[in-house]
Amino acid sequence: MNFDEYQNRASQTAIYPDRGNNLAYPVLGLNGEAGEVAEKLKKVIRDHGGAISDDARRAMAKELGDVLWYVAACCDELSISMSDVASANIDKLFARKEKGKIGGSGDDR
Repeated sequence: MNFDEYQNRASQTAIYPDRGNNLAYPVLGLNGEAGEVAEKLKKVIRDHGGAISDDARRAMAKELGDVLWYVAACCDELSISMSDVASANIDKLFARKEKGKIGGSGDDR
């Protein structure tokens, strides 16, 4: 499945207030789900010395799927495709790599 297929299918399950005119909802959901990924990792560090078990890996994969769903919803709200976002991101990263600026901070590297 490619990003555009995923975005199309995910959109068929998107039910939230004022959908199509409510970027805040999926942005807040994205933040929440990313926090859940971080929370799972925190517990792996705390309880298992950082060793990721198969169960933890599966649990994190489920949360990452939720992150992906909210990215798709954000893209829908912005009327952009996930493929365009992914492609632009790769172009940006490789341009930074070519300039030797892949590390560091700031948007304009």
